[in-house]
Amino acid sequence: MAKPKVAFYWCASCGGCEEAVVDLAEDILKVVEAVDIVFWPCALDFKKTDVEAMEDGSIAVTFINGAINSDEQEEMVHLIRKKSGLIVAFGACSHLGGIPGLANLTDKESILRASYLTGPTNVNQEKTIPLAKSPSPDGELHLPELKANALALDQVIDVDYYIPGCSVPKKLILDAVTAILTGNLPPKGSVLAPTRTNCDTCERNKTKPEKLTISKFYRPYEIELDEEKCFLAQGVICMGPVTRGGCDERCIKGNMPCRGCFGPVDNVYDQGAKFISALASLFDAKTDEEVQAIVDTIQDPAGTFYRFSVAKSYLGHKVS
Repeated sequence: MAKPKVAFYWCASCGGCEEAVVDLAEDILKVVEAVDIVFWPCALDFKKTDVEAMEDGSIAVTFINGAINSDEQEEMVHLIRKKSGLIVAFGACSHLGGIPGLANLTDKESILRASYLTGPTNVNQEKTIPLAKSPSPDGELHLPELKANALALDQVIDVDYYIPGCSVPKKLILDAVTAILTGNLPPKGSVLAPTRTNCDTCERNKTKPEKLTISKFYRPYEIELDEEKCFLAQGVICMGPVTRGGCDERCIKGNMPCRGCFGPVDNVYDQGAKFISALASLFDAKTDEEVQAIVDTIQDPAGTFYRFSVAKSYLGHKVS
């Protein structure tokens, strides 16, 4: 009996999700025994033409990580969608837009200028910026063109399932592969992770006061963090109350607050807005001036509340 065909593809991301697959260690052998990996250009020598030659729908499932941030990535995911029975958005960048989505808070020209011209480590005396098309003695050369905005995968193609995380935990990968191979899958569109929040399973939640109030926020390096006490009770922003669980609280157990990489729970669209609403209710303030004083202690609100989810938020992208 032929083994199910599986593919992996990497778009705009750091590569951590590809490493997460490798980090399965000896368990990756179980996956390899159960499936036939027909496309994984990060690890094996596959080309676009290999995918084009496949029959439509012949790949059982493709795991795509990374945001869609170039015309090449957009072209490839449309091709892979055509060739795949199931598409899984794999990791925070594919699921929500991730860190690349923070670029949506500025514009493409500013990004290129900072990257190639004004950055403090740049040495670019000719002021060269990459072009999508440029002439050469051998003909016109083409490079992938940066899109105006980074997009989550489901903003470009139809997605069947989502596996959250930055990076994806080993257990979720193995559970997802098992569910797909056995056909024991939830309804289309489901996030293959628990529906409870991080706070629901966090041991520190027991230390949270019944009436929690905050008069000032601190960044983690500004105070000595108590390893057992709730971060919010220490005045440190933790996205745990509005973030889906399933990560085994890896950051929190390392004495760092949750940054929200698993995204919102079901029935919540805008993770950042949900958190801002909850956080405002904790302010120890009676006047507008006192509220503003507390707000002023929050550094980088967009990067804190929307670190992984700008592309899938009501903000979406920079308003011209």
